[in-house]
Amino acid sequence: MSTGTHPSGARGAQAERYPGDRSGPGDRSGPGDLDDRVEVAASVLALLADRTRLSLVERLGRGEADVTTLTEACGAARPSVSQHLAKLRLAGLVTTRKDGRRVVYALGHGHLRRLVDEALNVADHQLRSLPPHD
Repeated sequence: MSTGTHPSGARGAQAERYPGDRSGPGDRSGPGDLDDRVEVAASVLALLADRTRLSLVERLGRGEADVTTLTEACGAARPSVSQHLAKLRLAGLVTTRKDGRRVVYALGHGHLRRLVDEALNVADHQLRSLPPHD
């Protein structure tokens, strides 16, 4: 694996380019530059800026769940939860599988779980006036 790529790949088999990667545009080690990555990251964060979607992703970070379980976990109406899940699925942030007649949802990757965990850690620091740390 070359420097500046992520083992899981970004968007399928594509590799990510990291800020320290000085590869030129013709280099095959990564298709995007920092601007592309920031644009995609901003889109992901915008999706997570909704309270219901953030609650759904937090719950899915603890394991797979169906719509009934997710509705109970986030306290929103079932039609609203279904719409939010559709947006997350369309964005590639959650995956689905059939279990009989049920549709079971899961996070697309662990990065998302860790991102939400860190956002909640920031909230803990702000709400509890905890000292900053690395």
